Amino acid sequence: MLSTAPLPRAFFDRPSHEVAPDLLGRLIVHDGVAVRLTEVEAYGGPGEDPAAHTYRGRTARNAVMFGPPGHLYVYFTYGMHFCANLVCLAEGLGSAVLLRAGEVVGGAALARSRRAGRGAPAGDGGPRPVADRDLGRGPARLAVALGLLREHNGADAIWEGPPGAIPAVTRLTGAVPQAQEPPAMPAGSAVVLEGRPPEQAAIRSGPRTGISTAKDTPWRFWIDGDPTVSPYRAHVPRRRSSAATSVGEAPRS
Repeated sequence: MLSTAPLPRAFFDRPSHEVAPDLLGRLIVHDGVAVRLTEVEAYGGPGEDPAAHTYRGRTARNAVMFGPPGHLYVYFTYGMHFCANLVCLAEGLGSAVLLRAGEVVGGAALARSRRAGRGAPAGDGGPRPVADRDLGRGPARLAVALGLLREHNGADAIWEGPPGAIPAVTRLTGAVPQAQEPPAMPAGSAVVLEGRPPEQAAIRSGPRTGISTAKDTPWRFWIDGDPTVSPYRAHVPRRRSSAATSVGEAPRS
């Protein structure tokens, strides 16, 4: 059973490392796709967490992280991927939780079409279809499945309408509607719902994935044994190839 009750803004008005484990099992819904979160990472505020985008203060890129809690912070990375976060703490404090992985529980066909060309390499019969567990397995894949792009940076993910189930989500996920239903969500809006949190004993924590600073901070949280959780990868420093340095170019640190 998935609950379609919206999470209140106060849920996010806490330190990110407290919000992160509580986000596991929650639903995030955007533009026809619903994902139950199975893996997240917390990032702290200015001067607190060297791995956070806000560590050195406010910039044009990270300004949304200093806004009200419950908004989406969507950024572009490695020149090819978008990643989505949910802003935590009160306005001006600059903290967020990265959405690393989740199970697509509604709109799988749409999510799969968005992932077309981004999955397994082509075989003799053309591109292999993306497996269900891989639709939202990893932060970039998750953003693609949900259709989140640069223009969604700053979008409010808190439902401010009347309490009760949201019809669009009820139809999408097959959840049992509650007694009172508000109007359907505006087209293109995002919302975070109660979903189905896991048992506390099923929640695991450990180092964050692929970062070079504060890499041992155990602020990555996931649901133990869930097949949609992404594999852990430690940071590996990039090195110049021998071909590059053989012609006199000094390697970069």
